[in-house]
Parts: sequence; structure tokens; C-alpha cells
Amino acid sequence: MDEALLRALIPTVIGILRRRGAGFAAAEDAVQDALVEAVRVWPDDPPRDPRAWLVAVAWRRFLDAARADTSRRRREVLVDDEPAPGPGEAVDDTLQLYFLCAHPSLSPASAVALTLRAVGGLTTRQIARAYLVPEATMAQRISRAKRTVSGVRFNQPGDVATVLRVLYLVFNEGYSGDVDLAGEAIRLTRQLAARTEHEEVAGLLALMLLHHARRPARTRPDGSLVPLAEQDRSLWDTRMIAEGVDVLQTALARDRLGEFQAQAAVAALHADARTAEETDWVQIVEWYDELVRLTGSPVARLNRAVAVGEADGPRAGLAALAGLDPTLPRHAAVAAYLHERDGDPVTAARLYAEAALLAPNLPERDHLTRQAARLNEELRG
Repeated sequence: MDEALLRALIPTVIGILRRRGAGFAAAEDAVQDALVEAVRVWPDDPPRDPRAWLVAVAWRRFLDAARADTSRRRREVLVDDEPAPGPGEAVDDTLQLYFLCAHPSLSPASAVALTLRAVGGLTTRQIARAYLVPEATMAQRISRAKRTVSGVRFNQPGDVATVLRVLYLVFNEGYSGDVDLAGEAIRLTRQLAARTEHEEVAGLLALMLLHHARRPARTRPDGSLVPLAEQDRSLWDTRMIAEGVDVLQTALARDRLGEFQAQAAVAALHADARTAEETDWVQIVEWYDELVRLTGSPVARLNRAVAVGEADGPRAGLAALAGLDPTLPRHAAVAAYLHERDGDPVTAARLYAEAALLAPNLPERDHLTRQAARLNEELRG
């Protein structure tokens, strides 16, 4: 299986489907389904013309989806014409679907990937980005998960930890602005918190509330990003922040610290600061130390380097950054920021430009491009 070839063909196949009349999102989903099929079929029966094969399969997937959507709309019209139903109890089984997709026969990583794709509404590309793996690798993982559960009954729910991981990733994708899923993730996490006393459920809910409270200040009217230090804190939702802090304090009082509680503690310290200058970076570093101890996550180490740079100076931040893999997402952006604070605008401008090319979304890319342009203009002046 040539993963490089698959990745190279994706934009071409999407373009062909769009020229045939498919919208971008529908074309992207159809191509993702075709990639999963390619991963399943090609090792035993490689096509003579990979591009033609992908186009044909993706186009069939698109037509199937379009027909299903048309049928759904027809059913909705028929339902609209029916008399209103009598009083009854509203049932929302979305959370139950999350638990059922987190099947015990799957590894936690496979269960999360399958649930994100089947129930969470994320594309294979978005899931791969969250896991820091190539898109073709994630397509294979999802395909294997589907094969694993194809012959089992979905009557054994998975564990809370797996469902929490799914909800966390769904919220992060929604919070990025690419897909508006953050509100749905909060709703489902509230439901889960109402059913269990699990401290990490409370920790995740607190984390979501504290981050979501700052969302109105994260972008300008033109859609451009506003860094945390520059945000208008009067736009933050203080009621949501207070709720998040209360939920977090209740969870921490149980004295069973987990990664979501540690992340929420960092978010609470940011929310507690009236100005960027009043942020308690020393405590934030201490919480990142706990998070690294709990998870060993390279992303946590990257964020810790930023906090160290604020608490102990940019040289200390660069030293903390030195041991991390430079291919880690947003590594170049962090390095650029620390080099700029350390008085090295030449290196910072170069790194901002590199980070812009690797940015996962358009607002972030535009922000980093402007940072590079600003420093280059200052250097020319």
C-alpha cells in the first residue's frame, strides 16, 4: 500500500468530484470513504489505474449519500404533513451511541477513531490530525475497527474513559472553528456528568466550560484570530467561567487527579487573571508538570515550554523546547514566539513563516503570516 500515492491523489479526486457537481464537504467525505475502501482492497487487488479507481468509488459513495439525503428530506416532508404527536417523553440516545461505539472488543484508540467518524461527524483527516498520524494510517485504523465490530452485537457499552476521549476530541475540533461541534460536546458531557460522579467527567466538563467561555473574544469581526494576551476579557462569559471553576473545585476535592482536571486547572488560572500581565504563570507551569507526569504528552510538553518562557524568561522556554520533536504541530509557532521575546526577530520571522505553512486552519495560518510580515517589516525599517 503506497500511502504517499494515496495522499497525493486526494486533492485531485476531490477536484474531479467537485467538477461533477459535488460540494466540497460532500466530495471530501466521499473521498475519505473511498480511501478506507482502498486500504481494504488494494493490498490484495491493486488497481491498474489508482486515480480512476478512487474517482469511481468516491463518485459512487457521493451518489449513495446524495440519494440517502434525498430520501431523508422526503421523509421529513411527509412527517411535516402528519398531525402533531401527543405528549411523550423526549429521548436522546446520542450519548448511548458513544458508549456502544466504544465497544470492549476494540482498543481504546480504535474505539475513539471509530466513534469520531461514525457518531461524532469528524472526517478521517480531522481525526488523523488530532492523533498526529498520517491520514492514510488513520483510514486503515478506522477500517480495521469496522471489520472488528462487523460481526459483534452492539449490546456491550465501552468504558467512560474512552467516551471522555471522544468527547474531548469532538470539543477540540469544534473549538478550532473548523466544525461547530463544541456546543454539542458540552451538552453530552453535561448529560454524562449528571449520570456519574466520575471526577474526570467533571474535569472535562470544567475544561470545556472554561475554554468555551472565552470563545467570543478569540476572533475579530473579520474572522482573524486574537491571541489570548490580546483578548478583550470583558467579552468572556463570566457566568460560564464561574460554573467551570465550581465544577473543577468539586472534582479536585475528590483527590483523584486526572489529565482533564489538570488541563481545566490551567484554563481556570487563565480565566482568573483580570489582565494578561496578572496571569500566574508559575502555577501554570506546576500544573503542566502534573499533566506531563500523568500523560507524557508531547503537546503538554510543548504548552509547558510556553508557560516556562512566561514564568522564567524566553531562554528558559527555549531550553524546555529543545528536547521536543520539531515536527510536532505548532512547534515552529512556539519557537517563533520565544525567539521574538528573546530579541531574535530574524529567526522568529523565519519560524513564523514556517509555522504558517503548517497551520491546521486558515485563521491560524493568516495570523502566523501576519506575524512574520510584521517582523520582516520591522527589520526592513
